[in-house]
Parts: sequence; structure tokens; C-alpha cells
Amino acid sequence: MAKARGKSASPVDKVLNSIKTNKIKFIDLKFMDFPGLWQHFTVPVSEFDAGSFKDGYGFDGSSIRGWKNINESDMLIIPDAETLFIDPFIEAPTASLICDVYEPATKEKYSRCPRNIAQKAVAYLKSTGIADMAYFGPEAEFFVFDDVRFDSTPNSSFYFVDSEEGRWNTGTDEGPNLQYKPRYKEGYFPVPPSDSLNDLRNEMCERLLDMGIPVEAQHHEVASGGQCEIDLRFQPLLTSADQLLMFKYVVKNTAKLHGKTVTYMPKPIQGDNGSGMHVHSSLWKKGKPLFAGGGYAGLSEAALYYIGGILKHAPALLAFTNPTTNSYKRLVPGFEAPVRLAYSQRNRSAAVRIPMYSNSPKAKRVEFRCPDPSANPYLAFSAIMLAGLDGIQNRIEPGDPLDKDIYDMPAEELANVPETPGSLEGALKALADDHEFLLKGDVFTEDVIETWIDYKMENEVKPMALQPHPFEFGLYYDV
Repeated sequence: MAKARGKSASPVDKVLNSIKTNKIKFIDLKFMDFPGLWQHFTVPVSEFDAGSFKDGYGFDGSSIRGWKNINESDMLIIPDAETLFIDPFIEAPTASLICDVYEPATKEKYSRCPRNIAQKAVAYLKSTGIADMAYFGPEAEFFVFDDVRFDSTPNSSFYFVDSEEGRWNTGTDEGPNLQYKPRYKEGYFPVPPSDSLNDLRNEMCERLLDMGIPVEAQHHEVASGGQCEIDLRFQPLLTSADQLLMFKYVVKNTAKLHGKTVTYMPKPIQGDNGSGMHVHSSLWKKGKPLFAGGGYAGLSEAALYYIGGILKHAPALLAFTNPTTNSYKRLVPGFEAPVRLAYSQRNRSAAVRIPMYSNSPKAKRVEFRCPDPSANPYLAFSAIMLAGLDGIQNRIEPGDPLDKDIYDMPAEELANVPETPGSLEGALKALADDHEFLLKGDVFTEDVIETWIDYKMENEVKPMALQPHPFEFGLYYDV
């Protein structure tokens, strides 16, 4: 006689069991502010039980960037039981949970909560009947520095970054200076000792793997001065965004343990490569990939329309995928990042690339190469998917592929190839003019779009425009 199958534990039960097994003393509750940084507060384990996943925890939202005014500042966060991880950086045994933000009066999810926007994007995808799963795989590059200083006052402004492996330190007295410093733009894949950060990246990978985040590879990146990349395996949209934030948390804190600092700022070093975040995406339905077919580069008709949607809406997308003024010091024509809105197989100079490493239908995907790691992943991934879906729904043709090195094409050939906005202000203007595709399914709302544009203009674009730049003194002091 067959034994009856036992009922599997619920996600909440698994959290409670883990708390007991690991002798947890504190619960750390993490949530996302509007621009894209994790926030948190901590409760003793005695203040946490199964009811916490229903009742949540109240807090003052008036000081969170882009959120409520002080007259309506009471907010609620409710943890998601599927996001548990044991925090490796907090001394007391601590379990961390990612939370969703709610309006306390209605118990409805807060419309400006970025994670809520990603959840609505996933629900909308399923409602279309086009697909039931969107996979995303970001490649977030970063710099590891040994010293960072900056300041801006009414009468001065400067920044200073330094790395033991920075090429600019070949003449520095390091007592002794052993060199092994990658040349500018030659930091891609050198072995140690030129790659001085291999052990540090391995330690980061170990922590990620211990937290259940699959790592595919790690390596030094192109720039001198500590540029690195750790590749995570693709995941469903919401999980991928959650894991990208966990990844940033692990990378920054592991570096700090070694007296180093990490930045995901797109362009911290002048004259060498900046940090991008190439975003791979694909749609699936009932366990089958939808992007494989008999068209160009082995793509299906749906995949080509998906590309058409991304290319059409790219100027507006960049307001979310490249959301800082610094982003546009990386997105420079003919330099390092793809700014021409074209697509191609294998070609890394096009904004959209179709990787050709494998002939497996499961590996067929679209890579959007413009984004950078300053993006809020919940907003960026959702916007990319919505642009692609709009392409499928409206059968937007992507045009002919551009299988040339765009960086070397003459100006007359490039004249008919559109390019990305040249500034954050330009991307925000494009978003203001083109965001109907983001409103489908109530994924983004007019309030979210307007608040994003206003926040970025008032807190980043306008203050930057008013700030004298040190380089201007060399240009204009003697006029």
C-alpha cells in the first residue's frame, strides 16, 4: 500500500522553521525606495510570527525618497515569505526578508512601490495571453576602489577615486610598486597578479551561492582600476530584480570587509570604460520558449516584434534603464556603449544584440545593451518587457539588422540610424512624450511617471546644470 504524501510546508512555515533552526535573533525588513536603493529596519525575533505576513509593520514614509508627504506619511510593509535569506554581514544571527509596501488604510499595495510595479508587470504579461513567463538576466558591472573622496561647496568641487591596480599609479611610490596594473581598456580577462581582485570576487560568489543565488561566472572587466563583473543566471522578472539587489548588497558588503568600496555608478573614471548592465530577456509560454524560430538569427516573429518595440520606445526606456546624469557620460557616440538604435546578431555595437553562443531554443534571447547598473531593476525590467510586448501587440517591425561595426561606420551611413538621447533630461522628455505603453494593465500609472520625471528633474538634472564643473575652469577661467 502506497504511503500518503505529506503536505509540503508553506513558505511561511519554512521561514518560521529556518528562524528556529538558525537560532535567529533579529528579522531585517528590506524594501525599495522610489529611485532604487534598499532601505531597512530591524525587529527582534520576539516581535515576529506568522501574523507578520498578514499584519505587517508600520513606519514613517515621509523621509523615503519620492514617497509620501508628511501629512500622509503612515505606511505599512509586509514581508514576502519567498525572499528569506540569512544575512551574512550582520553580527547577531539575522534573517532578512524583502517586503512590499502597502497603504495602511486600504491594505492596497502602494502605487509607487517599485516592487509592486514589477508584480503588476508580471500579472499583465499573463493577462495578455502572449506569454506566461518573462525571464531576465542582467550583467551588472561595477568598480572596486581603495579610496574615494568628493565634495561640492559654494567655492569648490572635486572628486578623487583610487585603486591599487589603477594604471594611473604606475609612477606612485608604493614601497615597492610591483606594477601589475592593467593598461587602460585592457583589463578584460588578465590572470593574476594583474587581476588583483580574483579572490575577492570568488568570496563574493561564495556568499551569493550560499544565499541560493546561482552564479554563472566572474571576471575582471575592460577598465583599469578595478572594474569587475559577476554574471547571475537568468530568473523570472521579479526574482531577477530581487536577486540583483541581493547581489549589490553582497558585493558592497564583502568589499567593505576587505577595506575596499564598490560603486555601480556608470562612469566614475574619465577616459576608460564605464559600467553597463546588459539586460537579457525572453518570453515563454507553458514551458516553451517563444523567441526561437526560423527568422533572422534564429528568431521567431514574436521576438523580432519584441525587438521592434524596444527600439521604438528606447528613448523613453532610457529614463528608467539609464536614470542618472552620469549615465550619459557612458552613452557617448563612437566610444564604448551602444547608442545607435539598431539590432544585430553577435554585434556588440548595436543597442540590441542576439547572442549566438548556442543553437538551443531555450537559449534564444534578446540583449538590450544600453542599460547601466544605476537602474532600479523593478522599473527597468518592467519597462523593457512592456516595450517588447507593445511591439508584439502592434506588430512593430524592427527594420533591417545592422551587421556592421557601428563605431566605424561613416557619418553618411549613420544618418538614418536613430540614436539614444544624449542626456537624462532628453530621456525624461522622451518618457513624457511616450509612455502609453507603460500604462497598460495599470503597471505604471500617470502618478508614477509624473513623480519619476519631477523627482529626476528637481533633484538631479537642474542641480547638476547649476553646479560649476572643475573642467570649466580650465576652459574659461582666463576669458
